[in-house]
Amino acid sequence: MPRLTLRQLEYLVAVGETGSIARAADRLNVSSPSISSAISQLEEELAISLFVRQHAQGLSLTQGGQRVLEKARQVLNDAREISNIAADISGTARGPLAVGCLLTFAQLVLPRLRRGFETGFPDVRIAQKELNQAEIFNALQRSEIDIALTYDMDIPTDLNFIGLVRLNPFALLHAGHELATRTSVSIDDLADLPMILLDLPISTDYFLSLFTASSRQPRIVELTRDMAVMRSMVGNAFGYSIANVRPQSNTSPDGNPLVCVPITGPVRSLRMGLLTTHGAEKSRTVSAFIDYAQAQARAGAFRAIGGEALS
Repeated sequence: MPRLTLRQLEYLVAVGETGSIARAADRLNVSSPSISSAISQLEEELAISLFVRQHAQGLSLTQGGQRVLEKARQVLNDAREISNIAADISGTARGPLAVGCLLTFAQLVLPRLRRGFETGFPDVRIAQKELNQAEIFNALQRSEIDIALTYDMDIPTDLNFIGLVRLNPFALLHAGHELATRTSVSIDDLADLPMILLDLPISTDYFLSLFTASSRQPRIVELTRDMAVMRSMVGNAFGYSIANVRPQSNTSPDGNPLVCVPITGPVRSLRMGLLTTHGAEKSRTVSAFIDYAQAQARAGAFRAIGGEALS
């Protein structure tokens, strides 16, 4: 019988789905040489070629590689189920837990939540991934992650959202902005002013919908996919931006003062919460993470970023 490891199969699936060793390495947070070596060992053990290596075009699966990939996904899912069974038998949360988090607030939420959970459940090994909203949906549906922290934006019907806190939108302004001294602003106040738009899948639709609800159009002067870049653009007076998670610092990454002003009027708040596939809570480890996050929300752990506990 070939001597295969779950790690080799995990690397195979990542390379097969991304078409690149470098992108697979980014996804799994490991080095490219580690993945390349594992794939070579797997091909040697199976005595077949799994990929066709095309210069400047990445890797494509051979016909045999596609069949092995499909079976590898099944084996990895079965391995997760075995871990869940063991946790149920022992009556404790244990084993691996893959947690995704929306990249716009991961740095403010995930490390602290993870530290607290791992302290309370030392037999759980968490692997984290920072993703945009569309990537979170795909990762859950492909069983690449077990649970995710995200917003209630365009949730597919085959996924289950559990709300934790409500986050209201606010305008992010540089300290010298004409609206910086206001206690609140409206979309009408902002619409004609230059805007720095955080341009991420699905998130962008939400920001633009705030203007649609008031029958206005924003005057977008710059787009960025990076929250830190957006804050520095605002800090350097290129325009305002809109966000829902309050930063823990009132300065931009390059040291300029920032001001958060609540947006009032017909604007939709977002709920931050947990996203899973239906039935995922049957896993004792997933269930324990859900219970812990809910307890933290009730205790006010998200208040510092503007989170209002849901009733």
